[in-house]
Amino acid sequence: MSRLWPPMLLSLKVAIVATVIVALVGIPLSYFMGRRKFRGKSVFDALITLPLVLPPTVVGYVLLVLFGSHGIFGWPLKSALDYSILFHWHGAVIASAVVSLPLLYLPARAAFASVDQEMEDLSRLMGATSLQTFWHVSLPLARRGIASGLLLAFARGLGEFGATTMVLGSYQQQETLPIAIYNDWLGGEMTRAAPAVIALSVISFAVVLVYNRTLRAK
Repeated sequence: MSRLWPPMLLSLKVAIVATVIVALVGIPLSYFMGRRKFRGKSVFDALITLPLVLPPTVVGYVLLVLFGSHGIFGWPLKSALDYSILFHWHGAVIASAVVSLPLLYLPARAAFASVDQEMEDLSRLMGATSLQTFWHVSLPLARRGIASGLLLAFARGLGEFGATTMVLGSYQQQETLPIAIYNDWLGGEMTRAAPAVIALSVISFAVVLVYNRTLRAK
């Protein structure tokens, strides 16, 4: 049982940090895409949601190309700071954030798009700035969609395997729960993988339960 705690804590850390990043990026992006029209919007929208349909190994490959020692992001980091996200839990966070972003983006964009434009216009007529209107009007009215998207993003980050394995590796010293299950299966130790399977199933079930309650609260 003691072997379960390091993968569980790492999985939770990765999922929580990835969800925070997804929220910081995804909520403003969803607002912009839900309330603005511009040329090429459909193409940009497709690029944002692309990780949802791409195989995780493709996402992992792209991250390796971008953040590898010769990548456009990886090379400057390695040269200036002698730092790389590869084989580091930071890389697992980025992989989880990339594949989780569409799961927040889609419901949040729909929620922002459904906000009554007159409510925002009334706020501006009363002297509120665009930021104040977003914070006090648009965001509260879209909170249900945002909350459901954050729950889905967290669950996706918690269960991410393909892209994470390519970026983080599968060393026993830095296993997430999905990687620990895979390594036990690979080693022919199915019984040893059972606690990780149960833990991941229980946490995922709890997240889905909260998600369903959030939808019913609408």
